[in-house]
Amino acid sequence: MSHIAIISASVRDGRKSHNVALHLERTLKATSNSVDLLDLREFDFPLFHERLKFMKEPPARVVEFAERVRKAEGVIIVTPEYNGSFPASLKNIIDLLTTDWKGRPISICTASDGQFAGTQVMVELLFPLWKIKAWVVPSSMQVPKVGDQFGEGGSILMDQEGWERRTKVFLDDLGWAMEARRRMEA
Repeated sequence: MSHIAIISASVRDGRKSHNVALHLERTLKATSNSVDLLDLREFDFPLFHERLKFMKEPPARVVEFAERVRKAEGVIIVTPEYNGSFPASLKNIIDLLTTDWKGRPISICTASDGQFAGTQVMVELLFPLWKIKAWVVPSSMQVPKVGDQFGEGGSILMDQEGWERRTKVFLDDLGWAMEARRRMEA
């Protein structure tokens, strides 16, 4: 059994990628894993002027967020694609916790209203994660036309069997990386 954090990166009104995060949360809750959904919209962080490790008196919400990420054996980032990149809310927390990402298995799920499923954001997101030495799991889950695929509460609207299969592969690969890290640390 593993503890997995899901970061829902969109803070916009009418966001659709959050429904994918809810789908992943529901799927994980049906397994022996525990899951913690970290919704950046709920945290509503300001733009950080400094990394957590250098803050003299960090706000309680920042400390709470950091501790919840540190508790996770693996992290899933669910991000929309905005103009070929990822939202500033996500960059903000990546930079906030630079040292906490090191060696942590991270899986990336991208979502887009278009048919390319957030493929452009993958490249944009890989560079900062590699730079801080996060262990980015090679497989990803990419959701095209997200509003047609997932509905409120994470319901699957189209191709139930296909999304269940893709989700299983995505989560199994993260599970493999978390198990590998446990064995390396033993």
